[in-house]
Amino acid sequence: MLIICFLLTVMICSLYIVLKLYEPKFRVKKRIDIFINIEKANIEAEEDENESAVRNLMQNLRSSVSDYLGKKMSSKKELTLEKKLQQAGYPMGLTVFDFQAIKLVVIILLPVIFGFYGKVLRLGFAGVMFLGLFGFLLAFILPGFYLNLKIKQRYRQALKELPDFLDLLTVCLEAGLGFDGALNKVISKKSGILSSEFHICIEEIRLGKTRKEGLSGVKERLGFDEMKSLINSILQAEKLGISIVQILRIKSKEEREKRKQRAEEEAMKAPIKILFPLVLFIFPSIFTVLLGPAIIQLINTLGK
Repeated sequence: MLIICFLLTVMICSLYIVLKLYEPKFRVKKRIDIFINIEKANIEAEEDENESAVRNLMQNLRSSVSDYLGKKMSSKKELTLEKKLQQAGYPMGLTVFDFQAIKLVVIILLPVIFGFYGKVLRLGFAGVMFLGLFGFLLAFILPGFYLNLKIKQRYRQALKELPDFLDLLTVCLEAGLGFDGALNKVISKKSGILSSEFHICIEEIRLGKTRKEGLSGVKERLGFDEMKSLINSILQAEKLGISIVQILRIKSKEEREKRKQRAEEEAMKAPIKILFPLVLFIFPSIFTVLLGPAIIQLINTLGK
């Protein structure tokens, strides 16, 4: 029974991951079929109507849950969570209330699943309660852990993109473009986290914000030290009338040197990280293959 439950859990998780991975390809294929084949387009249109009805139902349910959670959540907590979601890049398009709804579902489901496994294992009332409590605590930790993990991954990727982004921005400024024009040119030629964030900055400036407010927004969404230092340097140069090109050239050189140092640091850590799997998994296998026959032969000889 336990094996069946475990296999069902693994199958459901695997199916969810596969659907998430291949969902964009399904959408592209569907749109191509609609443009190529008119008859198929009519069929797809009927399916779209059915899907839209389901989508509307889900949207209404989502809105109801969001309204309920919005009444229960304080404005300070909402702003804090909104800031974290911004820093994480809104994973899966989640809003504040979507994240809270998912957290609520996880808090309900995980204790039930853990308690069910305890019941299957026949651990008794105390064991079932212990597993349920463990699932409850895990449900509180997992959403926040996932959000912090996405923030760290996004910061790491942005930090990796920073030297190349600064090089392109410096070249555009040296070619005679203004700062906003240079940003537009780099954003149009390069994709990534920095491009998307500075694109938001440019759009905010076009809508009436000052350059300082737009760049400060980038600093809040990408709050690692290197980005804060870069934005502060740009704002200071603009305030004092210093050439931004020279500052960006120096920053680009510094970030490239820091990236090299981080790579060397990771390379120096590699032998230590390899040591644990080497001792726990590889060495025992080697000793079993090499010494196993000799030990068996020794035992047989001593037994005679």
